[in-house]
Amino acid sequence: MALISCLLLRITWTWKNPFDLWLIKHINNTWSSDGLDWLFSHARETLFWMPLYLFIFLYVILRYGKKGAVWVIGFLLTAALSDIISSSIIKQLIFRLRPCQDPDVAPTLRFFINYCPQSSSFTSSHATSHFAQAMFLYLTLRHTGNGWALAFLWALLIAYGQIYVGVHYPVDVIAGSLVGCIIGWTLSKAFHKNAGMLAS
Repeated sequence: MALISCLLLRITWTWKNPFDLWLIKHINNTWSSDGLDWLFSHARETLFWMPLYLFIFLYVILRYGKKGAVWVIGFLLTAALSDIISSSIIKQLIFRLRPCQDPDVAPTLRFFINYCPQSSSFTSSHATSHFAQAMFLYLTLRHTGNGWALAFLWALLIAYGQIYVGVHYPVDVIAGSLVGCIIGWTLSKAFHKNAGMLAS
């Protein structure tokens, strides 16, 4: 019975959603430019966005002291948990061929990245991780200023880039974003319950 349950959970998603195909082709081909090619080929890389997060860590620690350090730990736990859930759980249960690996779809797309990952396309771990971090950041810092809502625009930029470069379908990114928001919301509640509100 356990074996049957495992086999049922290990789904291979081969159905191609017409919306997915239409939208990824428009994002990748029609709604493109040389500037966007450069931006989105770099935005998905760690070295592109890491300085921003390091700046936020430094800001929170300097302003809120020990509780700020606890916040950084909570933020990092949010990032780690979102990656585990997307990469080590969802991707292992639901396999979907990435558009850049699909012989029917890849020839219709432009590629300007060094490699196409072999892992499942569903869900986008970039979208899951960055939306989880954005939700955690916003819910724990929004009382200090309205500008923290911009974290969602940052997450959207990175998630959109996953579609733009052809490594994920839109549905993969949308699903990852929703999963990430749930994770970020859950971890922010845990942070408030155990550490309280950040206050100078």
